[in-house]
Formats: sequence, structure tokens, C-alpha cells
Amino acid sequence: MNGRVPAPRRPEAEITGVLAVVAHPDDESFALGAVLDRLGGLGARTAVLCFTAGEASTLHAVPGRLPAIRERELRDAATVLGLDRVELLHYPDGGLSEVPLDELAGHVRRLVVAQRPSHLLVFDTGGVTGHPDHDRATAAALAAARTTGLSVLAWTLPEHVAKTLNSELGSAFVGRPDHEIDLTWTVSRERQRQAIDRHRSQSTDNPVLWRRLRLLGEVEHLRLLYQPDPLTRPTPTDEEAARCRTP
Repeated sequence: MNGRVPAPRRPEAEITGVLAVVAHPDDESFALGAVLDRLGGLGARTAVLCFTAGEASTLHAVPGRLPAIRERELRDAATVLGLDRVELLHYPDGGLSEVPLDELAGHVRRLVVAQRPSHLLVFDTGGVTGHPDHDRATAAALAAARTTGLSVLAWTLPEHVAKTLNSELGSAFVGRPDHEIDLTWTVSRERQRQAIDRHRSQSTDNPVLWRRLRLLGEVEHLRLLYQPDPLTRPTPTDEEAARCRTP
């Protein structure tokens, strides 16, 4: 037994709203774009919390200007994906592991109260790509889930896809064997590709991204990282909701 809770048969029917918790602008499109598009198409409310402005990227870096460029790209991509809300924070790119976990989780809890999602959406534990910021964002979401009573879905890669990418392109992806993957969804890449195109500073010269999408085809893979006991699931009070509601 691996300690995880088996995924429900039709989790889409249970997802009325999703808050994606990510580390960098473009994570919502490059990784989660097709999943968010599918859920939005099924009527779920979709929102993104991004912890950094991605200023440490070495792709098309413009001294002093990259944070503003990437924030604009994020908001343009969010429009393409039809997201209901995007919040970008400005924690240091590459430094999330130095930020207290409860501080990061507090931002997740705040948006949970404001948005009232049914699920959180994250990168798989380990960060999938090998970037420690991705793993920290997931840890923050899991910490928040345990106090808000939300289920946590994680985007992951099949082990064979990760191994192919690492062998061909020297990347550091961490994949999962088939028996550790809970959900396999057929997706459309059309809107995801349009959102990726909005992140022009990061997608123009990114062979790893395009090779990954070719290897995955029209399929994405998810794990159920956390599912609360429905009998003990807490809900925000009206006072908390009023305090966190967007003006």
C-alpha cells in the first residue's frame, strides 16, 4: 500500500472549481493548460495562484524588465484559457524553499476562501521538472488542503516520457510508473498552444516543451495527492468569506 487514496471513478463530476497553485508564470500554460481548459469546458471555475514573477529565467532575459514582461504574458495566457482569476505574487524566483511554508500556504487558504474551489491543482510531488520551486508550491498547496478540506490533484508525467526527455535533451523530469497514475484524460491542445504562444519570452526557443507535448499527444496524466474525510471537511465561515472576497 502506498498510502494514497484511490481516485474516484469520475472526478470531473466532483470538480466545480479548481485553484491551480504554481511557482512561475507559464506553469499554468506549459504544464497545466490542457487540464485547466478541459475543466473549464466542463463548467468548473478556474483560477491560478502564482508565487513568483519568474525573474530568474535565462530565456530572453531583459535586465530589470523580465518580471513585468512575464506578468503580462501570464495575464494574456489566462485570458486565452478563460481563467476566472489570476493572482501573481512576487516571491523570489528560485527561492521559494526559503519562504516559510505556512506563509505560502496562507496565500492558498486566502484564495480558497475567496474562490471556494472544490479542488487544488498542482505539480506532482518532486516538482515533475526537477525545479525546487515547483515542489515548494505543491507543498504549500498540500499544507493548505489539510486545513481547508480540499482534494489535491497533481499533474504528472508517465515514467517513459520523463526518461525519453531526459535522455534526448538532458532535462531532469521525474515521471511515474503507470500504477502510480490515478487519472488519464484525453485533452485538446488547441487552447493550451494558444496560451503557450502568449508566453513568447519563454516558448520561442524551448525544445523541451515542444518535445514533451509531442510525446504526450492528446493525453494528460494526474495523481490524487490528497482527499479529505468528507465528515470532517471544514468550510469557511461567512465572516471569513466576506473578509477575503475581492472588492
